[in-house]
Order: sequence, then structure tokens, then C-alpha cells
Amino acid sequence: MTTLPMRLTAPVPGWTTRADVVVIGSGIAGLTAALRIHSALRERSDDDGARVLVVTKDVLSAGSTQWAQGGIAAALGPGDTPEQHLSDTLVAGAGACDVEAVRVLVTEGPEAVQELIDLGTRFDHHDGVLSLTREGGHHRDRIAHAGGDATGAEIQRALIAAVEASSGIEVIQHALALDLLRDADGRAAGVTLHVIGEGQRDGVGAVHARAVVLASGGMGQVFSQSTNPAVSTGDGMALALRAGARLRDLEFVQFHPTVMYLGPDSRGQQPLISEAVRGEGAFLVDFEGNRFMRGQHELADLAPRDVVAKAITRRMLETGQPHMWLDARHLGAEFWERRFPTILATCRSHGVDPINELIPVAPAQHYASGGVVTDLWGRTDITGLYATGEVACSGVHGANRLASNSLLEGLVFSRRIAEVLPDELAPWAEPVADDRPRGVVDGAARGELQRTMTEQAGVLRSQAGLNAAEVELRELLERPVGAIDVAAWETTNVLTLSLALHSGASAREETRGSHWREDYPERDDAAFAGHFDIRLVDADLVQTFIPAAATDLLPTSPGA
Repeated sequence: MTTLPMRLTAPVPGWTTRADVVVIGSGIAGLTAALRIHSALRERSDDDGARVLVVTKDVLSAGSTQWAQGGIAAALGPGDTPEQHLSDTLVAGAGACDVEAVRVLVTEGPEAVQELIDLGTRFDHHDGVLSLTREGGHHRDRIAHAGGDATGAEIQRALIAAVEASSGIEVIQHALALDLLRDADGRAAGVTLHVIGEGQRDGVGAVHARAVVLASGGMGQVFSQSTNPAVSTGDGMALALRAGARLRDLEFVQFHPTVMYLGPDSRGQQPLISEAVRGEGAFLVDFEGNRFMRGQHELADLAPRDVVAKAITRRMLETGQPHMWLDARHLGAEFWERRFPTILATCRSHGVDPINELIPVAPAQHYASGGVVTDLWGRTDITGLYATGEVACSGVHGANRLASNSLLEGLVFSRRIAEVLPDELAPWAEPVADDRPRGVVDGAARGELQRTMTEQAGVLRSQAGLNAAEVELRELLERPVGAIDVAAWETTNVLTLSLALHSGASAREETRGSHWREDYPERDDAAFAGHFDIRLVDADLVQTFIPAAATDLLPTSPGA
């Protein structure tokens, strides 16, 4: 195989089930969508039998949401306003945000967070007042947190409890989404799945549905080191691409600046040291003890993530050191144990006590700002297919996500999908056969693929490195394939997205936000203010440049 498959090679479905709506993913975006859609369907119908099915790749709590340490951003504090939150988001997004999408996020965000609280989420309070902290790029304390540094886990707990209490929401766990089903009119009509260990629903099957919501998270496993869990292989993005939807801005991959450095050979999910630690007063130093972020940005150690990641990488290159250090010793034992108990335990499990020692840190892949193109209501190019959360490109994040906006995005845009989807549901229609070319990549190629992307398309990129990466990635398409299994399906998704990411990174001959080209170190609005959209057409990738709307190129001055 020298081209990308239009469908995954898989056995004929051995079982079938039906649901009005199937939601792929069980993080904040997926569970919020399921709860809100189910409630809306029941309100709009005399039939109490409206059924929503949640499909999750592992167990309900295994996605990226549970790993979110810092919190969720919203203009909830005294003196803060949505306009200030909007300004900070646009500055971080480096001229690549959709301003109207950001406005939706920041204006609807406070109400959405309050709804989480009403659902039972226990955010931290001090003297009866919601505790708010600050992270990189924010000019106000607007990050609500829970359990000190266990915000995602607490949100996940509350959402799971609500889903389990709902009689109309079914869950299929340990299920990998393979491909979209479509009806004779081209509408989404369900998905095929591979399920492990679900009794009668075992192996490959099909879910027939009237609408599909993708909330499957990001693609962290494209790289050797990521803060994302092992399930983050970009399955939803790849599924949408094969179905004919556009992806956008895949080159804008955020590398979190402070990931705990575990050594040169460490692979897979890496421990995140939340930006909130710097928000509470920790700071970066080099091996000589110099605070190198001073003079780099007005916010110093709390600059936007792309600024800090680049500064750390530059200092590593200048000094020949494999990492830098985070100094949080002055915070003290009592503060660490109360505010960051999870991070404290993680550091200690790796032999570092941050109460008394510096924490070794280096950038690692953290978040995909790009994804499946949606409108302001989560609609994709395919009627009946919606996307929300990290799998989607709503336009909120631009070239660099502002800290703690991701949980808010999943929350806000899932609520918006639930406002329109019930009225857009089509009558039941059976899926039609899809005879387009099928294929998979050898599952054993994953490690080599990740190594290529990390070395040639990671934090620092150049045309020479990107050219080498394309040759190596294309060679993997020609490898003999072993078993047709989960490893092969996931590796096919990862390789498909790697080539799509490479295409945007190679074409964007500038440095903007989280996309850093050492051969084009300046931002170039004249040539590259806009987006690279990519489709899979006739088994290969076709890329189009979409110039930015004039309203998206607002001045990037910091907020008040």
C-alpha cells in the first residue's frame, strides 16, 4: 500500500445495535454531550425511549479529562470579564483564532461552569468563596480547580455519576471506533466498532444511529513522549478524515513546557507538572540557577505556553543540557500537600521531592489545537456528524491554546451541540455499503513512526527535517502488514494524522504560536494569516489554504 486507506480493513460486523445518537468518547466533552442531548431529546419528544449510546475506548474514566490538573478557565472572579478572557485567548492564539468562537467560549463559559457545580462537581473554596488561580497567558485569577490539582478527576467523577444515574444513556466500554457509516444521502448513519470483552458485543460490530458525535480526544501518541494517555491515537480525527470531513490546523501542536523529564529513553505518557505550580509562584532556572524567563515576556514564567516551551528548548540547545529545572521549594510542605497533592506524589514516585529538590522539566506533546472543522454549533462537513472537545477545531485555540481553556471548550460546545442536534435529527435510514479502498499499516511500526515525528516534526521544525520525515513516513505505508488488530488500526490512524500534520507544518513557512520553524523564525501575516485545511481524496491528502477573515486578525496586545 503506497496510499492511505479510505476505510480500515476489518471483519464484517458480527453484531448490530441501534441508538438515536452515538457519542464517541467519555471525557468532559463526550459525557456533557450525552447528558445534554439525552435531556433535550426527552424534552422535545413525547417518547421517553430516546436512546443515547456512549462509546469509550477504555473504561469511562480513562480519557484525557481525568489528567487535567490545573483547572477550568472562566471569568468568575471579581473584576474579571469575558472581554478580558477573550483578549488573553486571542493573544495566546497568535492571530489564528476564530474571534466569534472565542466570544462564544468566554461568554457562555461562566454559566457552563456553574452548571458543572450544580451537577455536583466539588471545586475548591476558601472561606466559602470559589478559589481561583492564574496560569500562563492569563492576566486574571480565573482558573477554578478541585482537589488542589485533581480538577479533571473531580469533573470526570461528577459526570460519570450523572451518566450512571440516567436510564436512557447506555455505555459500551473497551470499544475502538473504526469507521463512519453513511446512508444513501451521505448523512452519518452510525459507526463500526471493535469491542473487547463485552459479552455478546465482542469483536467488530455496527451501531446504527441518526447522528454521531465525536468527542474522542487528541492525537498525543503521534509523538514518543506525551502527557496524553495511551488511548489518544487520534481515532476520531482519522475516522472523520476517511469519511470525507476536513481537518484544520494540525500543525499547531502544543508542547507543554513543564513535563517531568524522566530520561532520554522514556516513552509514552509522561508526568505533567501543571502550569498552576508556576501560577502559585514556582519559576524556571537553568543548570547555573539563572531565571532565564526574565526578559523573555512581560509575564516571565507565566508567559503563554509556546513562549515558555521555546525558551526552555533554546536554553537546552545553548547549554547542551537535556532539560531545565522548576524551582518550587519555597512553596513549603504544607502548601504542596494541600494545593498539589497529586503532583507531589507523582514527583516522589519518580525519586524527586519538590519540597526540597528542583524538578527536572522539558517540553513534551500536550494538546492538539487543530482537528475536525466545525461551526459554532459543532457541525462538521458531514450532515449528522458533530465534533466537540480536542478532536474538533472549533476555532477557539488558534495557533496555541490558552491554559485551561480546553475543559471549557468541551463543556461549552457540547452544550451547543445539544441545542441544535435534536431538531436536526433525520428519520432512521439504513447505512449503505462503502466500497472505497481499504487498508491498514503494520502495527509494529508505531515506535519508528513516533520517533520520526518527535525528531523531525516536534518542538523545533525545519524543511530539511520535514522532508526527511515524509520519506520515512511514506516508507511505512509500504511495509508488509502482520495481524489485522487494534495495534494495526491505531497505527494506521496515527500515521494518517502524522502525514496530515506534516503537510501543514511543511507548508506553513513561518513561526506562529506552537508551530516553530527554525528556518522561518518570524510570523508572516502577509502570507500565512489563515488555516491549512486537509481532506483525504482518492486515497491521498489534499491541502487547501483558507485565508483568515479580517475579524480574526485583531491586535495582539495583552488584556488588562
